[in-house]
Amino acid sequence: MENRVELLMGTSKGLFVATAGPADLAARVEGPFCDGAPINHAIGDAATGQVWAAGGGGWFPMGVWRRDAAGVWSFSKQGFAEEVQSIWSLAGDGNRLWAGTKPAALYESWDDGATWTKLPALNDVPGAADWQPGAVGLTLHTILCDGKGGLWVGISAAGVFASPDGGHSWTQHNRRGNRPGPAGSLPRDWGDGVEFRAEDEIFSCVHNMAFGAAPGLIYMQNHQGVYRTRDAGSYWEEVTEGLPSTFGFPIGAHPSDPGVVWTFPLNGDSKGRFPPDAAAAVWRSRDGGETWEPMRKGLPQDACFFTVLRQAMAVGGTSPAGVYFGTNTGSVFASRDDGETWSEIIRHMPTIFSVEVVQ
Repeated sequence: MENRVELLMGTSKGLFVATAGPADLAARVEGPFCDGAPINHAIGDAATGQVWAAGGGGWFPMGVWRRDAAGVWSFSKQGFAEEVQSIWSLAGDGNRLWAGTKPAALYESWDDGATWTKLPALNDVPGAADWQPGAVGLTLHTILCDGKGGLWVGISAAGVFASPDGGHSWTQHNRRGNRPGPAGSLPRDWGDGVEFRAEDEIFSCVHNMAFGAAPGLIYMQNHQGVYRTRDAGSYWEEVTEGLPSTFGFPIGAHPSDPGVVWTFPLNGDSKGRFPPDAAAAVWRSRDGGETWEPMRKGLPQDACFFTVLRQAMAVGGTSPAGVYFGTNTGSVFASRDDGETWSEIIRHMPTIFSVEVVQ
């Protein structure tokens, strides 16, 4: 992997930027930026030095902050509808940016984030009026783009939606394939008399998604397990078996090895949302989720009660890959060897909502 990486950390008290090298025991941290507003997600462009950070809400204005190539920060909320409470996710593809909001909607920008326009087709898909919020509201928290106009978004708790044309048309992708899931099927009646065939549907509360290193390969951490699709989301296979729990938030995939994927299981939705047995482990699969192994070396194994949130794991480099995750207790852990060993490179930060590698 690269000699040094830049990490973007969205926190409850602004954006922080860190640089770290392969031999560093600690990273150099700058910030907070973005006026100390809560930052849900941030992305960067290594070629230009630009950074975009999304967030706000509550006592702070919602919108997108931008660091330009000269290092100067600016803020924009121009074009976001009045009902938008906060910006939850960002993605970029060439000259185009996307932003996901709360309540769930997708916006685009063609001028580096200065102005934004809503793409209405997503909110016009059949059933959109019946979307139900997750614990933090109805949020569009994950955006994947393939560089060819294909988009995939995750909405809590409405599911996965895909667009082949840059967001102008959408279809829902919540179908289970022929492979049964070890976590079991959902009830046939999931509240409000909404019925479906349990063997056909996965739970619509998607937590996070990541592209695998093969065409059509996407990994997903769902509220009820880990899933894999090999046909761009048309059908999902559950690959939870071998993990210590079905519940967790983030997932990361290797940029060049399609079989390697990492996740951070938590003990359960209503059991505290901390690592099983209060011992931290990043679980890794080398065969696309068929089998799993815990990576613990360097992670706390006693009285560990932190949570790793949905956007707080990032992967960078290629061989070996660097894997980074942040906690709600303000630490960042790094592995430079595909997850074999870990070190705490940052501590005493605010609650960390997201981690991204600029590369």
